[in-house]
Amino acid sequence: MRENVLVKANKLEPGELETLRARFEMVLAHAEIEAEKRKVQRLVQHPREAPRIIAEEDARLADRRRELDGMFQFILGCNLPTVMEEGTFDRLFEIGNVQYTSPVTQKVQPFLTEGEILKLSVRKGSLTELERREIESHVTHTYRFLQQIPWTRALRRVPDIAYGHHEKLGGGGYPRSLTDPDISLPTRMMTISDIYDALTASDRPYKKAVPKEKAYEILEDEAKRGDVDSDLLGVFIEADIPARLKSEED
Repeated sequence: MRENVLVKANKLEPGELETLRARFEMVLAHAEIEAEKRKVQRLVQHPREAPRIIAEEDARLADRRRELDGMFQFILGCNLPTVMEEGTFDRLFEIGNVQYTSPVTQKVQPFLTEGEILKLSVRKGSLTELERREIESHVTHTYRFLQQIPWTRALRRVPDIAYGHHEKLGGGGYPRSLTDPDISLPTRMMTISDIYDALTASDRPYKKAVPKEKAYEILEDEAKRGDVDSDLLGVFIEADIPARLKSEED
């Protein structure tokens, strides 16, 4: 699995966003040059109307600058891994269909490439469907790796426990879409621990850590939806397992 996908914070990679930013800056720079050219041409023809001509061209350029800035700021919003509202897609596709003439190649091309639109139109989170499948494949790779280890009798179920820790009791997990009867007790325990760790870890470059209380709230929401075992979660919270583990480490 590619590391850049694993730690992807936003929909576009940093390099992709900078390419997009440079594209908008190039279009603006070209608009500024064209504005100066028009000024010169009009002033040569109508030198006595200089104040009006300059004011008109400056206003026209200011409008173009506001238009480009508005488009780019909207794209920055789309790039965040938040839930996008339905109306947002129309605006995104509208921007994607706007065309400009490249001052370098002189070719007419859209402001957004198909790949950029695909990534920016992800409705929830930061991953495209292909990237999500790539992320989910790590469970299968881990399982195959763990199967190669000569476990002792007491630990022989470790591969199976790890294989199911992204499954959900209601069947919406991965990679096998298991349901309640097929998910073992140790796997359910690992699922809760893994979610808690993912929420509170401070070493994840793609997200900020949340406090323990907030992590508990999120886990309780997961339990209400039927995704994690509510009884086990109750034990996890009541016994304050994270605090116990921390005291043991200290």
